[in-house]
Amino acid sequence: CALNQWALDFEGNLERISRSIDIARSRGARYRLGPELGNCGYGCSDHYYESDTLLHSFQVLAKLLESPATQDIICDVGMPVLHKNVRYNCRVIFLNKKILLIRPKISLANAGNYRELRWFAPWNKARHVEEYFLPRIIQEVTGQETVPFGDAVLATKDTCLGAEICEELWAPNSPHIEMGLDGVEIFTNSSGSHHVLRKAHTRVDLVNSATAKNGGIYILANQKGCDGDRLYYDGCAMISMNGETVAQGSQFSLDDVEVLVATLDLEDVRSYRAEISSRNLAASKVNPYPRVKVNFALSCSDDVAVPTCMPIQWRHHSPEEEISLGPACWLWDYLRRSKQAGFLLPLSGGIDSSATACIVYSMCHQVCLAVKNGNADVLADVRKIVHDETYFPEDPREFCKRIFTTCYMASENSSQDTCNRAKLLAEQIGSYHINLNIDAAVKAVVGIFSMVTGRTPCFSVYGGSNRENLALQNVQARLRMVLAYLFAQLTLWTRGMPGGLLVLGSTNVDESLRGYLTKYDCSSADINPIGGISKTDLKNFIQYCIENFQLSALRSIMSAPPTAELEPLLDGQVAQTDEADMGMTYAELSIYGKLRKIAKAGPYSMFCKLINMWKEICTPREVASKVKHFFRTYSINRHKMTTLTPSYHAENYSPDDNRFDLRPFLYNTTWSWQFKCIDKQVNALYCLYGFIFKALTME
Repeated sequence: CALNQWALDFEGNLERISRSIDIARSRGARYRLGPELGNCGYGCSDHYYESDTLLHSFQVLAKLLESPATQDIICDVGMPVLHKNVRYNCRVIFLNKKILLIRPKISLANAGNYRELRWFAPWNKARHVEEYFLPRIIQEVTGQETVPFGDAVLATKDTCLGAEICEELWAPNSPHIEMGLDGVEIFTNSSGSHHVLRKAHTRVDLVNSATAKNGGIYILANQKGCDGDRLYYDGCAMISMNGETVAQGSQFSLDDVEVLVATLDLEDVRSYRAEISSRNLAASKVNPYPRVKVNFALSCSDDVAVPTCMPIQWRHHSPEEEISLGPACWLWDYLRRSKQAGFLLPLSGGIDSSATACIVYSMCHQVCLAVKNGNADVLADVRKIVHDETYFPEDPREFCKRIFTTCYMASENSSQDTCNRAKLLAEQIGSYHINLNIDAAVKAVVGIFSMVTGRTPCFSVYGGSNRENLALQNVQARLRMVLAYLFAQLTLWTRGMPGGLLVLGSTNVDESLRGYLTKYDCSSADINPIGGISKTDLKNFIQYCIENFQLSALRSIMSAPPTAELEPLLDGQVAQTDEADMGMTYAELSIYGKLRKIAKAGPYSMFCKLINMWKEICTPREVASKVKHFFRTYSINRHKMTTLTPSYHAENYSPDDNRFDLRPFLYNTTWSWQFKCIDKQVNALYCLYGFIFKALTME
């Protein structure tokens, strides 16, 4: 099952778990697997410390044990459990009002966005089982005082099942390896795995490879949706046998409950394993797992004529499809769960804000499609958002008009081109569009400064200093943020409609990394659907929208050079461009970001890698200059990441300071020691290969 669980929403979580069990039973399933920590929702974070979270998780478990729906089907749910005053991330497996096994997680996820070691301890006692004393609310239902707790497997009448939990599939010593050697035929994995662009194939390959070498059946359940933070859990529930996928769940959908069911032949596992001699030799030496005997069978004696599932080819989304669908589903969850009436976006006519607008439009498409396909949950949420119990969304543009407001905030430095682009795009997606001019507000704020100080700052083109130039740009940017929130609160009021709007930000991951944004400008919003996406990917996404949504307004947006439009125009034309301001290209920024975060490169290591990567286009001195410039500007602007708008996590080089990219925000921006090492290496290279670099420079 892939379930859209929500942190601490115990009532909703119970309803979704119960619904998934009903669906599984109706389709003839005998074993039901749910996502990691499904009773409470994965993203509870420091709420795991609270005894309330443990109590309410057990209360949910008690309701499930009592439910007639859980009879004659093995149910597997996730929840935190306190054993001997230590918290564990556990799977609780039960059948007919009896708990069979509590299986604690062995390998905890503790990298990137994950902090499981903060809240849980790993179970380090391999193949060891202890007695767990059940709380009274469970004893009253099951009649059991203690149950097995630890690293064991289930032995039914016809097969043997072993459990893994999320990270254990990714570990180099995954439990399924030795479980398979010990005769386990069905592996189950309860996951809380989030979306990252281009990641899905890795998960699929891991699942299929788990049974390709060793044989067996592998079933994976995952959480889906936004459960309260920056991550989108992307489902992809799947069932695999002997290295091939036999059932694939959706990666992005608005369905809160998705259930995959497969009928498979255990004899296919046994015959597959029979001829793998290396496996059979290793199996004779494996240490056995404790087995919990279960008086229940997953198969029937008269099922010979029942058809089995055949292998399928997994269909992966392109990165552009992922951008269109993932952030759109995340926005929908955030909108309905925050109980707001829609979104407001400052639409500048550039690529970033236009991409954000397209994601909202994609969300409207998904909502209309879900309602058309009979999704009653989505229809009920839509009616709550628009405050109309009879409303039925059919046209994405019409729905967009109701819930999406775009706003072009012009100044004397804005061009007519960007104004026209924003207006045309708003017309094509159907948003309620506002044009306004901020010059009066800018002059008022600068006037206050001049009145107090007796000095009037000027742009550099009029003889002002760099400090004056930057300050005047920042005033415009920050006033746009203030106005965005004012219009978000009151626009629906002026239209005679109830509710308020969430403000959307549109800073991409590369600009955040470089710090190319004004602190507390329009990048300061409620949420940002593109904050984890690179400029390169956004450009490709814009092209995708031109082709798939027939948004012709995007063509001129694609061809225009990115610009902040905060400095005076030159003969009515834009003179300021982003890449010139930054002193680097967006393509270079993506490379710096990946080397800094994913390759763990500091200034010197990055220089050493880039002199080889760019040896055809740059001399070592040019590479050194570029690396120094990046690290200097990155470190000067790092403080901006502490106030970065919560953004959809889509890239593994995100500079998000909250939990993913933990760094200082006050640096020694001279990097004196590191830059000296670079200079020393440059000099050494020129001594050895100087004639080559000289020739390259001449070319």
